[in-house]
Amino acid sequence: MTAARQPPRRRLDEQLIGAVIPTPLSRPAPPSAPMPALPAARLPAREPVDDLVFDVARPDADGRVAARALLRALRWPSGHRLHIDATDGLLLITAASDGAHVVGARGALPLPAAARQMCGITSHQVVLLAAIPARDLLVVHPSNTITRLLADLHATALGGTSHAG
Repeated sequence: MTAARQPPRRRLDEQLIGAVIPTPLSRPAPPSAPMPALPAARLPAREPVDDLVFDVARPDADGRVAARALLRALRWPSGHRLHIDATDGLLLITAASDGAHVVGARGALPLPAAARQMCGITSHQVVLLAAIPARDLLVVHPSNTITRLLADLHATALGGTSHAG
C-alpha cells in the first residue's frame, strides 16, 4: 500500500510575504441628484373663495389624516379611489378611477410616505386641508408652508421683512 504523498516541508529560513493591499482613499459620497421641479398647480383667478372648505388635521404615525367634513363636501365616500401628487411643497389629491390610494373606512385620507417626505410633512405636524369641490380637488398644505406665507404676509402688512425660512 502506498502512503499518501505529503507536501514538502518548508525550510526554516523561508518567510511568507503578506499580500500588499493599498490603504483605500477616502472619497466623499457623490452628491444626490436634484428632484425635478414639477409645474405649479394654479387655481383660476376667477374661482370664488367661498367655494373652499378648510380643515386642519395631524397625520397619524401611518400618515393618515381624518377629513370627514371635507370628504362630505367633495362627495368622496370610503373606498373612493384617489390620485396623490406632490408639487411645490403641496399634496394635490384628486378622485381617479385608477388611483392607487383609497379613502379609508373611517373617513381618513392616506398621505403616502414619499409624498409626505417631499413636502416636509411629519407625523403629528399640523396640516391645513383645503377642499375645492368645484374642481374635485383637495390640497394639503404643510405647516411650514403656512408659516412662511403668513410670515411674508405679516411682514408686508407691517412694512418689514420676513424672517421665516
